Amino acid sequence: MTTAIDPSDVNSSGNNPGANVDKHVLLLKPRGFCAGVVRAIDIVQIALDTFGAPIYVRKEIVHNSYVVDDLAKKGAIFVNELDEVPSGARVIYSAHGVSPAVREAAKGRGLKVIDATCPLVTKVHVEAIKFAKQGYSLVLVGHRDHEEVEGTQGEAPDVTQVVSTVEEVAALVVPDPDKVAYLTQTTLSLDEAKYMIEALKKKFPNIVGPHAQDICYATENRQTAVKKVAPGADLVLVVGSRNSSNSNRLVEVSQNIGTNSFLIDKAEDIQPEWLEGVGNVAVTAGASAPEVLVKEVVAYLQSRGFGSVDEVEVMPENVRFGLPPEIVQAIASAPGAITQPRA
Repeated sequence: MTTAIDPSDVNSSGNNPGANVDKHVLLLKPRGFCAGVVRAIDIVQIALDTFGAPIYVRKEIVHNSYVVDDLAKKGAIFVNELDEVPSGARVIYSAHGVSPAVREAAKGRGLKVIDATCPLVTKVHVEAIKFAKQGYSLVLVGHRDHEEVEGTQGEAPDVTQVVSTVEEVAALVVPDPDKVAYLTQTTLSLDEAKYMIEALKKKFPNIVGPHAQDICYATENRQTAVKKVAPGADLVLVVGSRNSSNSNRLVEVSQNIGTNSFLIDKAEDIQPEWLEGVGNVAVTAGASAPEVLVKEVVAYLQSRGFGSVDEVEVMPENVRFGLPPEIVQAIASAPGAITQPRA
């Protein structure tokens, strides 16, 4: 059931834990897999079907433990660095992208590379290269320990500084304050990015940025859905793994609104006390969380008395990305191999 719901129309009863309330699940849409994640998972699966196991993958293909475990069972071997891959073997880069140094290392070891970098991450890499060539000092707004940030920074390491807080913006020192550009990680909170960019513009009035925002459509859409529905919910459950940046941001968005929210990998992570006195539970999923886990969460909630499930579609989402040329060519040259990616 797809329902257009305004938060003011949702009966919230969380302020009265003892109330005898009707229990509803508000299932947010869009949720779960984005186009870049679908593409990355398809690439690994098609590579396994076409070339056979093992297929090596640098880092987690996407940040979700269920997805990684499932592909590992099928023959994917996940490694932290390329020196764990046998010389001449086939390796896939994760959706988060890699730096030029990683690409050079792969070339030096004769690895057969399949690049599953999300096209929207590639867009940021291209922007970094462009700004660096034009002589700008580059400020990358993001989380230092995230693989996407490491890859983007690697495109122009000598001129790029990473900032994660407004305080770090204030401490920035650049050669020419009138020649500064900024980029952002694709999975930031919209509000977080807004405050950081405002701080950068205040410090560097002539700063320039990308023509279109770097935060990806899926990150924005899922946060927008939470902002729309969370005010009328007593609890928001976000399905996603701990190392998923965009999933963590969904929890933060809900909490910033004032609605209790938790990040869960699976239904078993739900604590019964979270549901005490709760009438409306909104359920969403980060861009790397599979729908099967969402269904299990809904089934668990139904078993706890949340009998009404309404799918709340905030906006349509129909983005698709094509496969990289190296996998398309491999499919074409492999008789009997599958020819269409999985949806």
